[in-house]
Amino acid sequence: MGVKPDDAYAWSRTRKGGWAIAQSPILVTTITLNRLRKRGYVSFLEHYLKIFPRLDEPPCTRPVRTVV
Repeated sequence: MGVKPDDAYAWSRTRKGGWAIAQSPILVTTITLNRLRKRGYVSFLEHYLKIFPRLDEPPCTRPVRTVV
């Protein structure tokens, strides 16, 4: 996955929790956005832009009637 064998062994022996590993170089260097795209994953931003293409307008708006 693009990591030296020594680093892979050292990182496999970590006792850090999931949150600490997610913020460390362990995942940043091994699981990249390009690799996830190749596997078929879509980023949240790409999916949101496909559904709601205009970011400056709220997704759910309706005309409001003024009460007199």
